[in-house]
Amino acid sequence: MMGTEIETSSEIVFEERTSVDEVASVTKDSESSLGEAFTEFSLLIKKLSPLLDELRKNNLVDRDAIYKAIESLEVEFYRAKNLLSSTNIHSSPLKHIEDVTQNLGRSLGLVLFAGHEVSMANKEKIEALHKEMMSTKFDWCSQRESVSVNDVFTEEDSEEGIVEEDRIILDIKDVVFQLSSGNDEESKRAILQLDALVRENTITDQTIDDESIISVLCNRLSSSKSNNRLAIIRLLRSMIRKNDKNKEKMEEVGCLSVLVKSLTRDVEERKEAVALLTSLSDIPAVRRRIGRIQGCILMLVSIYNEEDQEASNDAGRLLNALSNNIQNVLNMAEAGYFKPLIQYLKEGSDMSKVLMATALSRMQLTDQRKASLGEYGAIEPLVNMFSRGKFEAKLSALSALQNLSSLKDNIQRLISSGVVVHLLQLLFSVTSVLMTLREPASAILAMIAQSERILDKPDVAQQMLSLLNLSSPVIQCHLLNALNSIAGHTSAVKVRKKMKENGGIQLLIPFLVYGNSKIRSSVLQLIYTLSKGDQQDLAQQLGEMNINIIAGIISQSTPESEKAAAVGILSNLPSSDRKVTDMLKHANMLPTLVSMLSSLSAASTPTAMRTAESIAGVLIRFTAPSDKKLQHFSANQGVIAALVKLLVHGSVVAKSRAATCLAQLSQNSLSLKKSRKSNWLCAPPSMDGYCEVHDGYCSPKSTFCLIKADAVAHLIRVLEGTEREADEAVLSSLATLLQDEIWENGSYLIAKYSGIQAIIKVLEYGSVKAQEKALWNLERIFRVESHRVQHCEFAQVVLIDLAQNGDPKLKPASAKLLAQLELLQAQSSYF
Repeated sequence: MMGTEIETSSEIVFEERTSVDEVASVTKDSESSLGEAFTEFSLLIKKLSPLLDELRKNNLVDRDAIYKAIESLEVEFYRAKNLLSSTNIHSSPLKHIEDVTQNLGRSLGLVLFAGHEVSMANKEKIEALHKEMMSTKFDWCSQRESVSVNDVFTEEDSEEGIVEEDRIILDIKDVVFQLSSGNDEESKRAILQLDALVRENTITDQTIDDESIISVLCNRLSSSKSNNRLAIIRLLRSMIRKNDKNKEKMEEVGCLSVLVKSLTRDVEERKEAVALLTSLSDIPAVRRRIGRIQGCILMLVSIYNEEDQEASNDAGRLLNALSNNIQNVLNMAEAGYFKPLIQYLKEGSDMSKVLMATALSRMQLTDQRKASLGEYGAIEPLVNMFSRGKFEAKLSALSALQNLSSLKDNIQRLISSGVVVHLLQLLFSVTSVLMTLREPASAILAMIAQSERILDKPDVAQQMLSLLNLSSPVIQCHLLNALNSIAGHTSAVKVRKKMKENGGIQLLIPFLVYGNSKIRSSVLQLIYTLSKGDQQDLAQQLGEMNINIIAGIISQSTPESEKAAAVGILSNLPSSDRKVTDMLKHANMLPTLVSMLSSLSAASTPTAMRTAESIAGVLIRFTAPSDKKLQHFSANQGVIAALVKLLVHGSVVAKSRAATCLAQLSQNSLSLKKSRKSNWLCAPPSMDGYCEVHDGYCSPKSTFCLIKADAVAHLIRVLEGTEREADEAVLSSLATLLQDEIWENGSYLIAKYSGIQAIIKVLEYGSVKAQEKALWNLERIFRVESHRVQHCEFAQVVLIDLAQNGDPKLKPASAKLLAQLELLQAQSSYF
């Protein structure tokens, strides 16, 4: 090295010593409100003076290296001096002071590295001051404008960011080279250096262009590790904040693709990436290219739905910026972001509306997405398209509405929109071009009919009925589904009555023969629903031929649901109509029904349980007490065993009907018993056939005896349960064991099976009619003194409460029973 260079190095050190004094002086005289920070800064600067004096005296250092190191230190002193003398220090002054202090520390680190032969004592002093400057922190968070690249790396990374054993990065070309070709550690240091240059405005736009720095950063982004990627994205954001024109250098597809990939990374990286992409989106070319990058819109929608409000807002702004492209809007909708699509439905051109509605009709929508579309207002513009638009608009809108109508909340919105009237008008239309619209229209009506609000539309059911014969099978299925829903509503009593009065059943009957299986099933269900209630003219409305058709359906290998509806219709026919009974008997219906009950169990399906209820209803007509011959016929077909099975496994409705059948049979048991003294018996009967209640020989088939049928325990068990709907029927059945001739024997049998407690329970929890029957039974039972003694204490509490607080018509019977228990005088006012 030349002597002039050595002298120059010495002069620079002397000038640095002078700069230190100047900076310290400016700091001391500063009247800034940031006094504490300036004071700390001044103390650090003053510590440099003796160290620089030592460097100037020492002529054994590596002259070339120390020249560059001290030159770097000179730049930082110049910045420090400008910082303190500026009237407008910085928009974040504490951060700026911190940065200048740390930059001085880095430059001092270069001096330390270059001065290999500095004495150990001075090396330690320089190293201590270097670390102190690098660790300087001020509370600048409240003044912070943006996240710094330095925050990505640890404090240790920042301290060692510039100093390395074999290389000193002082030139921008070195920085660019390290960015493009260095390993991750070298790249990290280069990013830090470049960030410092950008933040200090010491790198020109021309240099950024000449060195293709933005392109280099984008290329490096694709191959960097997580921290480096985050730092690069923040650096790119910083560069466009410094100069908006830098956005144009990031509009190439390669750069945008790498940024989009960052949307799939960790939380901080995707947050920075979406913010950067949002900043770039005011360039038309960027918007065009971003939308075409695979997965971009999907990731933006995902970020939009995240809890991070800042990232969500950025994603929302970017999605809105991209929504000027129809394909982007469709992609957003596929990803579950519907606001732009709905905006097009409301305000777009006719063609764009059709495109949006068609897309909606083809989407596989979850209930959550259907709800979102309804909440954001998709229903009303679609209804407007259907009611006012041309054919293509009507078709696409109807198909979209059909896709949305499976959600209950959307059904309410459809009804509120007034769409029902338009749907019915379309179904009645004879315009050939509109015929293809009738299928989706009828499907939507079927969904809407699930809401009871459909009943607010007068005569809607009657209109649908009149359309059945004018429609194709597919439309017939939809209309029948709608009619089943309407008729099935609990508040549709008047609607059902009007449908029957206007010939609804007769209109439906032909479909039992000529309709396909789906239509037949729906028709059977609708006739079953209409057959409830007033049943007097049901047989006449159906007619003998159709009753036989329905009976035939039960006998055939038809689906379980069809059999359930068919049996239900038969159970609703008046049981007193002997002609119907004869028709069913001739159709061999009884063996079929008994056979259907053979597979009944507690694990049976709900449909099977409903079928069992209906079978029990039909059996009521076959066990009428007025026709012993018919009762014998029924008993021989195994009816009694089937009825007992219903008491065990049936629903409470089936149990109630089974108990009614058993009560009807048991009414004749006493008259059918075979006396112990009978003279015509060829041989003495087995004692197993003797009945202790009827005091004669009984069997289920010959005398319909409840005791021999093992029915009594199951009847009482029904009373012991929590469901009360069968109480009245069960008590009627037990009452047959308390007839005048056998009441005492019957009371002992009921007591044997703990039936007295169960009957008292009905007094406490049963209906008025059940309580009335319970009082009748207990009056007979308590004629036996032992029963009174055993159950008086338990019964009196319930009876007193019933006498005082129960239904008025029960008071006389309650009082009579209390008197029977000697708890009330016979002259009581209760009688």
